[in-house]
Amino acid sequence: MYKKGSRHPSECRELSDSKTGARIFQLTDDSSINHNLYFLTSSFTPDQGRLIFTSYRSGKPNFFILEFPDGEIIQLTDADGIHGYSGIIFDSQLFYTQGSTIKAIDLDSLEERVLATFGEGSLGECSINSTGELIVTAMKRGDKSHIAITATDGSGGQVIHTVSDQTIIHPQFHPRHPSLIAYSGDPAPRMWTIQSDGSENRCLYMHDNNEFLVHETFLGDLDELIVSHWYHALRRISLKTLEMTTISSFNAWHICSNRAGTKVLCDTVHPDVGLRLVDVETGSHIPICYPNSSCGGSQWEKDCYALAEDWAVAQKDRDRSLSWMEMKVDTVYGPQWSHPHPSFSPDEKMVVYTSDVSGHPQVYVAFIP
Repeated sequence: MYKKGSRHPSECRELSDSKTGARIFQLTDDSSINHNLYFLTSSFTPDQGRLIFTSYRSGKPNFFILEFPDGEIIQLTDADGIHGYSGIIFDSQLFYTQGSTIKAIDLDSLEERVLATFGEGSLGECSINSTGELIVTAMKRGDKSHIAITATDGSGGQVIHTVSDQTIIHPQFHPRHPSLIAYSGDPAPRMWTIQSDGSENRCLYMHDNNEFLVHETFLGDLDELIVSHWYHALRRISLKTLEMTTISSFNAWHICSNRAGTKVLCDTVHPDVGLRLVDVETGSHIPICYPNSSCGGSQWEKDCYALAEDWAVAQKDRDRSLSWMEMKVDTVYGPQWSHPHPSFSPDEKMVVYTSDVSGHPQVYVAFIP
């Protein structure tokens, strides 16, 4: 029976990648959707002793934790409306969103706290600043899109920025500057920064729908962003000069950096050439392993953002059941759980990713060869 605090046997098994020889742990083996946290954050606790993932095995998305690699699986949450990609670990707490609410749960006691509630809003992923004091989330409320800031001590939250002509997604704090936030806008121009008090809202690069920039994030703790110019190149842009240059000309997809800003981890599709580790200085890249996930989303076969007609074509698919629990999913850019979404372990010697190669999305950890 699944409920908060319920304990379940380990599902871990050890594998080896047939092409690279990489050692791999498959951590979940359930006939439901299971995925790691979003690729902009690590799924490991800071000491790497435990790993958190999202699973629909209880009939809805909830967070689970296991002692890495083969400890029993413990259910952390049991609630409706949890955003399965919203979780972020800081010290011994998991911060996440549930509908219009931001919550924290202690990983040892499982005690939960409500940090802030934003009326009728719908909140996205969490990002926490370098001091651990503030959380930023995107929010959709009514016909407007917002950036919300919440204090981790529970003293409340506030909206710092509102727009009506764009959808705001993926806000994230700089790893070193505790008040600097990068966020994405849709439609283009895509890349923006803003301060946590709502000041200095700045567009970094003007472009239109035909320059498909996506999955931007900070290049380590440097004053730069990396971005996928889909499907042509991995690029970088200086936050000081706004100069954009190419790191490597290949189809780097979901991207994240090591702390030093010297390596970039990514998955690939069209063609799928596996998880790659990119040397930022030289642009060379090597394979880590080959997840062989289904990598859904019709737009990834194109090199421009989706237009109204793209969504209209996909609506036929959205109106029929596409998953084990009869949910409607985005077939233009997703389903997200069909993408590997790799991220580093804290020691940067392992990567966590998702693959549905077995028939259901499962969570894997691969050691970098």
